[in-house]
Amino acid sequence: MGALLGLVGLVLLIVGGIWLFIEGLRESILWAIGMLFIPFVSLIFVISHWETAKRPFLTQLGGWVLVILGTAMSHPHVR
Repeated sequence: MGALLGLVGLVLLIVGGIWLFIEGLRESILWAIGMLFIPFVSLIFVISHWETAKRPFLTQLGGWVLVILGTAMSHPHVR
């Protein structure tokens, strides 16, 4: 069950990342290039273009939650 949850989360991460990149590309080619090569440019884009970027960002955030939950469910607790 945990592996499936993690896999769904990974798919959401990829879809959200591509979607956010496309939104950056729609805004400007420079945003898209920055997202590819400069750390934290995606976060700056999300903050400065919240209305455009909130859905892809929240998709990625949901993906992270599922990946973390799936990982926690898949690994036995060590005592």
